[in-house]
Amino acid sequence: MQVEQLPLIISTLTDLEHPYMQGAWAPMYGEVNATDLEVIEGTIPTDIDGIYVRNTEIPVHDPIGRYHPFDGDGMLHLISFRQGQAEYRNRFVRTRGFEAEQEAGRSLWGGLMAPPGASLRPGWGAHEGLKDSSSTDVVVHAGKVVSTFYQCGEAYLLDPNTLENQGLAGWAPIDGVSAHTKVDEATGEMLFFNYSKHAPYMHYGVVDRHGKLVHYVPVPVPGPRLPHDMAFTRNYAILNDLPLHWDLEALKGGFHATRMHDRPSRFGILPRRGNGRDIRWFEAAPTYVLHFLNAYEEGDEVVMDGYFQENPEPGPMRDAPRGFAHLMGFLDQHMTRPRLHRWRFNLKTGTTTEQRLDERTLEFGMYNQRYAGRPYRYAYSAVAKPGWFLFDGFVKHDLVSGQSWSLQLAEGRYASEAPFVPRIDAKDEDDGYLVSFIIDENTQTSECVLIDCRRFEEGPVVRIALPHKISSGTHSCWADRRFIRDGVLAPP
Repeated sequence: MQVEQLPLIISTLTDLEHPYMQGAWAPMYGEVNATDLEVIEGTIPTDIDGIYVRNTEIPVHDPIGRYHPFDGDGMLHLISFRQGQAEYRNRFVRTRGFEAEQEAGRSLWGGLMAPPGASLRPGWGAHEGLKDSSSTDVVVHAGKVVSTFYQCGEAYLLDPNTLENQGLAGWAPIDGVSAHTKVDEATGEMLFFNYSKHAPYMHYGVVDRHGKLVHYVPVPVPGPRLPHDMAFTRNYAILNDLPLHWDLEALKGGFHATRMHDRPSRFGILPRRGNGRDIRWFEAAPTYVLHFLNAYEEGDEVVMDGYFQENPEPGPMRDAPRGFAHLMGFLDQHMTRPRLHRWRFNLKTGTTTEQRLDERTLEFGMYNQRYAGRPYRYAYSAVAKPGWFLFDGFVKHDLVSGQSWSLQLAEGRYASEAPFVPRIDAKDEDDGYLVSFIIDENTQTSECVLIDCRRFEEGPVVRIALPHKISSGTHSCWADRRFIRDGVLAPP
């Protein structure tokens, strides 16, 4: 393995006595380029050609107030596959907040758990007091890596080959861009939404395959909301107005507290180039949905799959380290209890039908993106370690037959969100691999693995050593090199 070490960034972090600054979440600061990666076991497939990008959140300076892991500065890890070879590199996302704190040598913004008025400078996005760390989500669109922040930051662009930072996305509106933009590879369009504390509270937009904003409209909701994700079909975008959102009375005092409100969930369906007058709202059982899977049209119905939280307000975790009970409760999926769930919205009758697809605690789902917005069969969910925001397994679902297959990692090994990688000239929907970065706390190392989705329970077909131990993170994506080059891929 050949490794080029870049100059270290400035870190002034001194206090690591935090459960999410240790173990698999221990911060790292090195940025490297690595070629000729060592294969630990197996053989790198020659039938894939593209990049896997995964983010993480890195605490760089001592926080203002209590640190939350979602406050950390964004870092992207990229592994490139071509002709049976693999290369790796990682970079911080050079946001305006990151650069300002590097210059100041200290934190300038408080985080999610900081008291009102803690930030020393005005913030960004829906919260208005936070740093835009661009650390939540990552996609590839219009030949660029697009990094976004869940509280509606500015959207940052990076080169998909070098991870060179290329600044702000010129198409991003003044109210920002939420995490979980949706890329339709068949059209090259990227759909997105944002939300804020001022009317009209939510917007929906479309960016074309060339990176031009071609559609941007307000979405009528009755007050400030906290959506985290959206879905789409060939013809529709699906937005949401869920009962877990900011407490309006607390907001008046400057506190950004959330609570469940006594009302149903609402899902808004509108044509992909429609406006607020075209949206149709469907009511459903009250819940919070952190992430959706896919959606598609079937006769008079729009079908959508996602993860229904049975307990969106979990309360404090028992036996958590002192002072961290509430934080760890909300980060523990075994307390919020997300379940694989299906909603059917009948466009003719206006009714909603719901179906539970699995009773296990599952989240962070992926599927073959070439079937995005179209009928699909296979879904891949992450399994969370009880008590932690960490993944230690995967489940593959056949959504037609109802079968499922599980893969559990060894103790002390933790996975990353794992997108589906189609084989070159794939013949079937599951003809490909899951790709994931693994953190091994037993050996203090990291690796990249590929899992053959047709032999799912057999484990990785290859294990590739990374040049350093990486930190855990949230989201990831896969992009075929053809899609990076052309901005569009024909559907199967």
